Amino acid sequence: LDFALLGLIFYIGWRRNHFLIMALAVVLFCIGVCGFLTRRNIIMMLLSLELMLNGVNLNLVALSHYLDSVRGQAFTFFIITVAACEAAIGLGIAIALYRSRKAVHVDTITELKG
Repeated sequence: LDFALLGLIFYIGWRRNHFLIMALAVVLFCIGVCGFLTRRNIIMMLLSLELMLNGVNLNLVALSHYLDSVRGQAFTFFIITVAACEAAIGLGIAIALYRSRKAVHVDTITELKG
């Protein structure tokens, strides 16, 4: 998804249409929020969370490029690192819950015992 977004950004035109890129980031974030709030599957919730983080990253990069600053781009690298760790740990938790409870839906998992 990241390479497709990067290609779309360069296709649209980076310098002239930064508001269009920020609108794309807002659309990505809103799709992620809707997916996170409506889905009950843990894996789909994690994917929606990744969409929200990609929207935030795209906004940070667009604004830092518009303002001729490197701060947003540097902060984006930290967010990508945290998102990768979150995805690995979240997938591990989802697999452990599926092995113990045979369910990945949030509604069926009501208590977390060790």
